[in-house]
Amino acid sequence: MRDAISRTVLLCLSCSAAAAIFAAGKAVCAADWFAAAGSADAKGTRESPWDLASALAGRQKISPGDTLWIRGGTYRHPDRGQGSCGYVVHLAGREGQPIHVRAEPGQRVTIDGGLTVEAPATWIEIRDLEILVSENLFKSRIFPDPGSSPKSYDRPWGGLNVHSGQGCRYVNLVIHDNAQGISFWSGATDSQVSGCILYDNGWKAPDRGHGHAIYTQNKDGVKTIEDCIMTGGYSYTLHAYGSPRAYVDNYLVRNNVCYNAGRFLIGGGRPSHNIRVIGNWLYNVTMQIGYAAPYNEDCEVSGNVIVGGNLEIIRYRNAVNRDNRVIGRSGPRPAGPAQVVVQPCRLDPDRGNVVIFNWDKKAGVAVDPAALLRPGDRFRLMNPREFYGQPVLAGTYAGRPLVVPVEGEFAAYVLLKGDPG
Repeated sequence: MRDAISRTVLLCLSCSAAAAIFAAGKAVCAADWFAAAGSADAKGTRESPWDLASALAGRQKISPGDTLWIRGGTYRHPDRGQGSCGYVVHLAGREGQPIHVRAEPGQRVTIDGGLTVEAPATWIEIRDLEILVSENLFKSRIFPDPGSSPKSYDRPWGGLNVHSGQGCRYVNLVIHDNAQGISFWSGATDSQVSGCILYDNGWKAPDRGHGHAIYTQNKDGVKTIEDCIMTGGYSYTLHAYGSPRAYVDNYLVRNNVCYNAGRFLIGGGRPSHNIRVIGNWLYNVTMQIGYAAPYNEDCEVSGNVIVGGNLEIIRYRNAVNRDNRVIGRSGPRPAGPAQVVVQPCRLDPDRGNVVIFNWDKKAGVAVDPAALLRPGDRFRLMNPREFYGQPVLAGTYAGRPLVVPVEGEFAAYVLLKGDPG
């Protein structure tokens, strides 16, 4: 009997060892590839990189689990016509083996003209890229004709346009000066936008401002939007919206910072359900949950701080409205010290957002970064609108609060652990 037990134990150990070796083998087999101002006929190595268009379009040998590293530089998509959405992504990973598309560490990678994710793209992670339309940096953003597709819009649409993909993640992207920041459509399921910075997207027309930080619809699976910073622009921050035929269901929206920008809206003409809006910070932005639908099913709106705006929950049959702090534009401010939050980003252990409500309007506010840093860690504190510029503060954390400069009643920063590169 003892021998039988021993043989069984050895067999189990052998199976476990084989499984571990197989898992390690899969990790070892994952390859690193490189794209730059290269050629479709190159080898995809650091010394012989592919061109960006062929690598993203799935015309190269990038397999599930692989990483495509993009070398530093500006990649200007050649189609500068009206409505162009830039480089097309057709990469397909697998569950547990996503394909990673990343900037090389310490490198600034600028995609000028936009990225579009289309079928068969799925199980991909795109991170650490800048996306813009350079024409918007020097040409007027005021157009003479109304509507969301003006004929006079004489430049690319740009932005990140996600039409497809299950289990995809868009992480730490800096998206600014596009017609729209992120277009996150129903064809993308169980996917998430995390840690992105979005500012100054959209345009002005005679009827109103157009273009949003994030425009999104969803039916199946849960879309997650978390740890993002949205500011400026010409229209809404988050605009989860649609006609009576469009679905606006199954959202988790948490720990985002929206300031000095347009309305934060989740709702449309069709009844919504399973809406969770948790722990967001809004300044000079109104939060609206629900729109024109005759009724909505269920939502949880909890732990949000809204200053200089309102909270509106419209026609929900089952609404949890809990622990939200709302101070209107002319409402009395709290007395006492500043309210400070250091929120680590869920998908990046070396990054967090800093939110300061500076009630006394002091020039400097003490910020305890212990939620992200340990004594001896190097750090950089960045203005999100100048993310590639000089730090607001930098140095080595000594275990004491940092004195952070603040102009006025509110400030938001990105805290990064470590030195660049």
